[in-house]
Amino acid sequence: MNIYDFDKTIYKNDSTADFYFFCLKRHPRILTKAPLLIWSFALYMLGIYSKTRFKEKMYAFLTCIEDIDAEVELFWDTHYQNIHDYYKTGHREDDVVISASPEFLVKAGCKRLGIENVIASRVDKKTGRYTGENCWGQEKVKRLYEAFPNAKCNEFYSDSLSDTPLADIAKSAYIVRNGELVEWKKYKPSVKTRLISTFFSPQFVMFLAVGVVNTFAGTVFSIIYRSFIPDDTIAFIPGYITANVLSYILNSFITFKERLGFVKYIKFFISSLPNFIIQTVMVKLLSDMLHWPSVIVYCMAAIIGVPVTFVLVKLFAFGKKKK
Repeated sequence: MNIYDFDKTIYKNDSTADFYFFCLKRHPRILTKAPLLIWSFALYMLGIYSKTRFKEKMYAFLTCIEDIDAEVELFWDTHYQNIHDYYKTGHREDDVVISASPEFLVKAGCKRLGIENVIASRVDKKTGRYTGENCWGQEKVKRLYEAFPNAKCNEFYSDSLSDTPLADIAKSAYIVRNGELVEWKKYKPSVKTRLISTFFSPQFVMFLAVGVVNTFAGTVFSIIYRSFIPDDTIAFIPGYITANVLSYILNSFITFKERLGFVKYIKFFISSLPNFIIQTVMVKLLSDMLHWPSVIVYCMAAIIGVPVTFVLVKLFAFGKKKK
């Protein structure tokens, strides 16, 4: 069998997003759910909500629609043209589609393509509640073997590296980019894609949140040391080191969810050295050249270098070793 992701693979866009805005135009009262959606997204980015729970809150808009089945059919009447041409001409009867989008939405689109084997997120079309987990990443492999215990995948197609667990069990795998196929192993994400996946993530948001706490702590510690060290720059050094220990503890438990370890802390500290150098130089410049107050100097210095530190800490201190 050949296995396909659906959104941006067979369908050109994100079908869930398109369906949401399609319904919003026809049912404006969906806007009353917007505050819940925004709040839930914030909690997801902070790592408080799982992806499944966030999407469940998003699907609350379904409660504003009386006849979901009719709405889905109208949606596909106007959006079927968004199916990629490469799939229309190359699909087979035994193709399997595995998607994170709602089953009721994906199945209706696949039915028009003659695809019978559809695995997707089980979402109640009346309430938006999930039955099980969001069908994403490793969950897709689990769902595949539940439906087809002896499944053997010849070719796999997806637009996202998050589907690597499925690509790993296929004889051949391809990344789909705007309808063009690229061999999985030869695919290299663009700089833009890598930046978005790195910095537009719950992990980075939590790193920033910890950074806010660390900025306050570093400023307080530096001011305390400044009370008996007669130089802003020299006082900043022990203040930074003290705050760095606190930052390691918080990032271990909150951001990267790993146990504490002496070796890991050494790696964490080494990863923080570029930021330490940048901050020390900033303190020196702002204090000696601009003569800014110590509190402002320490706060400004703490803000500089956060993106660089995040990348180094994630890759070096908390990077997972490939098995």
